[in-house]
Amino acid sequence: MSNDHITNQVRRLRFDNGEMTQQQLADRVNVTRQTIIALESGKYAPSLPLAFRIAHTFRVSVETVFQYETDNPLHEILKTEP
Repeated sequence: MSNDHITNQVRRLRFDNGEMTQQQLADRVNVTRQTIIALESGKYAPSLPLAFRIAHTFRVSVETVFQYETDNPLHEILKTEP
C-alpha cells in the first residue's frame, strides 16, 4: 500500500502576495479560516474545486500551490516517462 501525501505552498504564497492573512484568503475562496489553518499545517487535503480557487486567487497553477508525494514506485516511473 502506498503512502500518499499532499504538500502545499499556501503560506509562502500568502506572504508573497502582500502578506495576505489567513482570513483574507479564506474569504476569497469561501471557506473558514480554520480550513486554511488545516491546509497550511498539512492536516487537510483540499477538494479539487477548492484547490483551483486557491490557485486562481494567487494567479498560479494548481501544481504551484499543491504537490503530490507518494512512495508508490509506479508513480516515480510514470513521472519520469515522456
